[in-house]
Amino acid sequence: MPVVHDGGNLFFQLANARYEKGAMIVTSNRGFAEWGEVFGDPVVATALLDRLLHHAVVVQIEGSSYRLRQHAELMPEHLRSKPPSRRRH
Repeated sequence: MPVVHDGGNLFFQLANARYEKGAMIVTSNRGFAEWGEVFGDPVVATALLDRLLHHAVVVQIEGSSYRLRQHAELMPEHLRSKPPSRRRH
């Protein structure tokens, strides 16, 4: 869902005010390449990502939804998470 008009700019101002002053945790279900579209302004999205990613540790979580795990039988097979394969060395 796109951010409301000027919402991206306001979020950038928040991130800029916090930049190098304290920690922030940000979660998103969209990849960084999509943020320009989400925020409605690729320039603001780039500036925002510049501040957020400079000292960041990015944790990418893949798999099925934790909240939907109890209802896995209702989800189509192709959307269900497969258990991670174990590599043998």
